[in-house]
Amino acid sequence: MENIRTKKSIIISAVFLLLTAVIIAFFFPREGKFRYQFNEGKPWRYGLLTAPSDFPIYKAPGEIEAARDSLRKHFEPYFRFNPDEANVKLEEWRKQTPVLQASGVPAATLKYVDDAICDVYAKGIISSSQLELMHRDNHLKINVLTNSVSDSRKISDLYSVKKAYEAIIDNAPPSIDRDDLEKCNVNEYLTDNIFYDRETSEKILEESLQSIPVSTGMVQAGERIVDIGEIIDSKTFDKLRSLKQVHETKSGGTKRQNTIFGGQFILVLCMLACFGFYLATFSPQIFFKRKNLAFILLCVLAACVFSEISVKYSLLNIYIIPFAIIPIVVRTFFNSHTAIFTHIITILICSLTALFPYEFILLQSFAGIVVLFSLKELSQRSQLFRCSAFVFITYVVLYISLVLYQEGDFKKINWEMMMYFLINFVLLMFSYVLIYMLEKIFGYISPITLVELSNINSPILKKLSETAPGTFQHSLQVSILASEAGAKIGADTQLIRTGALYHDIGKMNNPAFFTENRSGDVNPHDKLSFEESARIIISHVPDGVKIAEKGMIPQAIIDFIKTHHGKGFAKYFYNSYRNTFPDRPDNKEVFSYPGPNPFSRETAILMMADSVEAASRSLTEYTDESIEHLINKIIDSQIQEGLLKNAPLTFKDVEDVKTEFHERLKTMYHTRISYPDLKKN
Repeated sequence: MENIRTKKSIIISAVFLLLTAVIIAFFFPREGKFRYQFNEGKPWRYGLLTAPSDFPIYKAPGEIEAARDSLRKHFEPYFRFNPDEANVKLEEWRKQTPVLQASGVPAATLKYVDDAICDVYAKGIISSSQLELMHRDNHLKINVLTNSVSDSRKISDLYSVKKAYEAIIDNAPPSIDRDDLEKCNVNEYLTDNIFYDRETSEKILEESLQSIPVSTGMVQAGERIVDIGEIIDSKTFDKLRSLKQVHETKSGGTKRQNTIFGGQFILVLCMLACFGFYLATFSPQIFFKRKNLAFILLCVLAACVFSEISVKYSLLNIYIIPFAIIPIVVRTFFNSHTAIFTHIITILICSLTALFPYEFILLQSFAGIVVLFSLKELSQRSQLFRCSAFVFITYVVLYISLVLYQEGDFKKINWEMMMYFLINFVLLMFSYVLIYMLEKIFGYISPITLVELSNINSPILKKLSETAPGTFQHSLQVSILASEAGAKIGADTQLIRTGALYHDIGKMNNPAFFTENRSGDVNPHDKLSFEESARIIISHVPDGVKIAEKGMIPQAIIDFIKTHHGKGFAKYFYNSYRNTFPDRPDNKEVFSYPGPNPFSRETAILMMADSVEAASRSLTEYTDESIEHLINKIIDSQIQEGLLKNAPLTFKDVEDVKTEFHERLKTMYHTRISYPDLKKN
């Protein structure tokens, strides 16, 4: 059964790793990544590079766009000449000429008007709106299509209907009477005969834009491009940029995209597989527990996907992303080894999208190491500020050192990077809020929360000190005893201390039924049967769980409440019952605690400390022998009853705990000399 459960856990963990690899690979940029990084004005850091094949030297995108803008600005739009409307108007004028001549208009005037109308139609009349648009767009000329023949005309030579009428009137010879001209009603015979041809204009403009050359030359296969140490000038930069463009846009279509995705997926999966082997070998409590593995992989996934999207769409500089949050968060809930390994795997994956991967790996690796050195335990906000400051200093020092090593010139330092590092520092401070959110989502408990819970002014502990002062004092003594023993064997002392303070909060419901809270000789158990007394004593465990759940106490602390008696007996009442009624059935269930038994080193230490501290109060004398005998008797009894069989404690751990209990109880119950009274004269 255990083998089946183990195989199932391995399969589920493998599926988690596989899904994480798929999601990370999905967000990777799909273009084939150019293997070199380069900048104009900086030395080439690789070996001799020659052209693998013929390729054009492409113009820079800005240069091509400038040429397009210039072409659009100087483009001459196309208009089409339509004589039909003009001929109709001209025919109407000539039919009106005899009528005007009969009314007394001189023949010379009629001859002038006829010639003038023909002249303005020959030069061209366009709508006033189109004429205004041409002037606004600074067009000096247009192309006029007559049938299939195009000729260029100046805008200044064209008329609108209004301007054509004014030109005919104003340009009349002095011998022509103006009143006779007005009788001709010339404006009635003027209309547009040149119209904007949108389709032809857009077609020819697009053809012209497409004909703009995108390259300035060719590089032949085998031609030398650059060698190691050479400064990349503008011409070399254009060649390298063109080679990169050819490489990344190389034909292949969907098949090539799928191939790239396959390579990215396998690469990421290999890294995550190594990570999985590490967790399975050195941190099985993470690998085989779904919640823990999901948390770790979520940290990796979030950092990788966010960096990939940022680089792919140029959202922000990759050094703004606070990768150091990963070791901070993982170290808070787990251990340093898991934190640094998680960080290394994350930055290795993210380096595949970074512009300068080697520099990226160097800076981020040192940042993660500094986090672990400067933040052994996150229990105060000041510790997080100090850690973030150290990370910021690490970034700055390493970056400046790299620039000086590579360039040998202070002027090459990009001071804009300092702003990125400063933003990174600010974002790193939000780890405090992130840790709180993760606690609520995954049910973890951080040292910060433990410190807050262990404050004796917290609502539950304050109420405990008021309603059950004896129990409160007992809890304080147990917390001291258990945390010292935990420190001896390397357990989580802060967790033990907090759990000890809360383990007996259920006694607040019936404080008088517990010996440490009684001040007089009246014992409420005298009026109860052994079964009823046992039920009240045992009920402080489920009552404590209810109080803790109502007070939103984390599950890790509730575990101490549940396990501090395990599945043991209320021995005083059980033994009294058996001694008083030897003939009655052995009703163990009535006198048994609900459990479960301790399942961690911390809960096991609390069980031992709770029993030892309570029993030590019944000693008549406090000597080395009596204290040692008491400790051995209680702990050995717990081992024999199987209460500690699920706790990961070694024999040496148990002996170390006994020794620490012995030393601590001797300190608590040390004897004092009697002070002599002053004799009166």
